[in-house]
Amino acid sequence: MENSSDDRPVGDAAGEPYRPPESPSAPQSTSQPASDPASSGGEQWGTRIGVILAVAGSAVGLGNFLRFPGQAAQNGGGAFLLPYFISLLVLGIPLCWAEWTMGRFGGMRGFNSAPGIFSVVCRTPKARYLAVPALLIPLVIYMYYVVIEAWCLAYACSYATGALMQGSDPDAYTSFFGNFVGIDQDGAAFSGGTSLMYFVLFTFAVNFVLIYRGVARGIEVFCKFAIPLMVVCALCVLVRVLTLPWEKVEAGLGFMWNPDFAALANAETWLAASGQIFFSLSVGFGVIINYSSYLKKKDDVVLSGLTACSMNEFFEVCLGGLITLPAAFIFLGTAVGSQGTFGLGFNALPNVFAQMPAGQFFGFLWFFMLFLAAITSSLSMLQPVIAFFEEGFGLQRSASVSVLGIIALAGSGFVMYFSAELKALDTFDFWVGTFLIFVLAMIQAVMYGWVFGIERGAKYSADGSHLGIPTFVQYMLKFLVPLYLGVIFIFFVMDNVLDQTDPETGEVTPGYLSKIANDPVTYMSLLFIGGTIVFLTVLVHVAGTRWIRQGRFDEPGDVGPEVS
Repeated sequence: MENSSDDRPVGDAAGEPYRPPESPSAPQSTSQPASDPASSGGEQWGTRIGVILAVAGSAVGLGNFLRFPGQAAQNGGGAFLLPYFISLLVLGIPLCWAEWTMGRFGGMRGFNSAPGIFSVVCRTPKARYLAVPALLIPLVIYMYYVVIEAWCLAYACSYATGALMQGSDPDAYTSFFGNFVGIDQDGAAFSGGTSLMYFVLFTFAVNFVLIYRGVARGIEVFCKFAIPLMVVCALCVLVRVLTLPWEKVEAGLGFMWNPDFAALANAETWLAASGQIFFSLSVGFGVIINYSSYLKKKDDVVLSGLTACSMNEFFEVCLGGLITLPAAFIFLGTAVGSQGTFGLGFNALPNVFAQMPAGQFFGFLWFFMLFLAAITSSLSMLQPVIAFFEEGFGLQRSASVSVLGIIALAGSGFVMYFSAELKALDTFDFWVGTFLIFVLAMIQAVMYGWVFGIERGAKYSADGSHLGIPTFVQYMLKFLVPLYLGVIFIFFVMDNVLDQTDPETGEVTPGYLSKIANDPVTYMSLLFIGGTIVFLTVLVHVAGTRWIRQGRFDEPGDVGPEVS
């Protein structure tokens, strides 16, 4: 049925979205035939534990082991955990449940990409434009994340060969990192003076081989192997740290966990805690809503979502919080608390392993574990765009992977070329990996609470669930979560986007708006992001028009058979 109007409601007369019949151009599953009655759209997870590990793998990444300890040390130590866990309970878990529910809802109606899911959730094809950030965020984050992933692999290899055992001089490790990433000069990665390009190309190839194999045979199989191996590696390093001289271990743990309650009066502490939850759980990334669309109708989204969140917190609080900063403090003292994420991970910790008994072996384990954590996250960033290419344009897996590979490689090349002071990476991370994540989280909170509706949310989340989403959480999603997000977003913009003036000294710290005007690399990076937004918006428009012509929105029908 052909109709190009975007004003048409999605669904039958009762306003209930439907699952359309399989179209000839729908992507074929790499894990089971498209005709399988249990299929929710195209592909499908093989096992429940597989999807839990995949979602946990998406969340568990460099932020758990490097960013979280640094944030805690800079924001009150143990006191940081109070706003952190409040944000987990108020924002993280509720929004995670909302994404799992809406994702499976869209998947059972034939859509695995965010534009299609948003359209059926909001019951209008126009809602697909709201999903542009859900494609942009994972795509652009992947462009620089895969570069950092290559750093981890290179450091693991350097420990295996002994190249990173450079004694106790911290300047040696700072110099090693700067030379490897090309931090002093743009284009250094392409000049032949560093092996970074080869590590990036290898890491890129591994990612795309796995993503080509699909959800079940690629992502799920790899996460079943990688997550347990990460636990083993982390526990080995943890045991090594905790068996160092106890008085030093105790002092290191105290530096990490002794609370400074004065920090709770600082809005920056609450902002940092909330931001860490977004990084930790992949909330607002556009990943969970895609992953959950491959679930069966009777899969438990509530317990699965809670399990994935809990697994992430285990890695972050119990492993990252007990290893990274305490180990660095033991050897380097209080100065390590002022290290940024990269400084802590790639400058301070190599110095620590050099001074630790059997440090070469444990350094290899640590950075190999970081590589595994990074690759489970980067795989999740590729799948949302792959799903959109396949169902939006009828591309086969090989074609969609090739197109995405070209786009992502161009972005990664941009990041690698403009390596001086890591300005391009920093700009991508701020505007897409931080700013737009808040925007997408707000969109999804309002969509779930006010458009999809908490009554429907309770109904569809209960399908196959051993636990229901508590009623008070549903009301939190409707009222408290959008308010909390709005307040955090306002403070975030004030603290980071606008210039800051010290009330005592009058010193002005430039915000990102000033950086855009005064720094050509920052400006070009923002133009790159803007161009990608325009490109994806055009694709979303064309895909939506195609879906409308196919009648995927406006022919009444059932939502597919009950499956178990």
